[in-house]
Amino acid sequence: MNLGVRWLDDSDSQGVRERRFDLDREGRNVPGVLWTPTDATGTRPLVLLGHGASGNKRQDYVLSTARRLARHHGFAAAAIDGPVHGDRRSPAAADSQAVFLHFAQLWSSDEEMTDEMVADYVATLDTLQLLDGIGAGEVGWWGLSMGTILGLPFVAAEPRVRVAVLGLMGVAGPTRSRIQADARNITCPVLFLVQWDDELFPRSTAFELFDAIGSKDKRLHASPGSHGALSEEAFEESEGFLARYLGPGPWTSGTLPGHRMSTRAATRTGR
Repeated sequence: MNLGVRWLDDSDSQGVRERRFDLDREGRNVPGVLWTPTDATGTRPLVLLGHGASGNKRQDYVLSTARRLARHHGFAAAAIDGPVHGDRRSPAAADSQAVFLHFAQLWSSDEEMTDEMVADYVATLDTLQLLDGIGAGEVGWWGLSMGTILGLPFVAAEPRVRVAVLGLMGVAGPTRSRIQADARNITCPVLFLVQWDDELFPRSTAFELFDAIGSKDKRLHASPGSHGALSEEAFEESEGFLARYLGPGPWTSGTLPGHRMSTRAATRTGR
């Protein structure tokens, strides 16, 4: 496979280093961001983050979750733009409603979209695990809504993923059969988040998807509210769930005290 990476930006804030990159996967550009503790060396867990529809790789909740994982636990975290999102589209067409509608059309018409995104995530993982400061450590997944639509098939296909946070999705939509089939192949521990009043994916479809997940160790966290109104408690539980399975280690030494995002920032989860 032809892989090349270009590092575009490099900054440091409160003990977290952020690096923007473009990955070339056989001529397909994969724009992403990597977060690590400052001066990270050696090997540490890496959590891949999937944003929701109409968002991007630096969506507020993605950014805050990534920074918390780096600060609180010494993990690395990375996110890439979804199809027709972020740097995969023209800035002139950045209206969130237009992005959402474009993705919905693509989800209905492009049978290769899911497989292409799975390949993008695998290539990202392959590339980042070659870096000093990450290495071949444990791997986790965090992705809700579109981050489950495209992330659940990746978790099912990638044996390196040891733990996953999924949710705000059900057995629904154009790829419902694929989602349900892939769910049965997931064996790692899973935390599944549900919004009780979800207007996009009713809780009955979410419960059906949770039931289909093949993991023996799976937990469901249900909260009142609409699709985008995820509580800060749910974010904190997902952070703790990832940390429990990826575990403490020598990479945690010297990390800074945690910074907590506001509930307002935590609730803008996209669609």
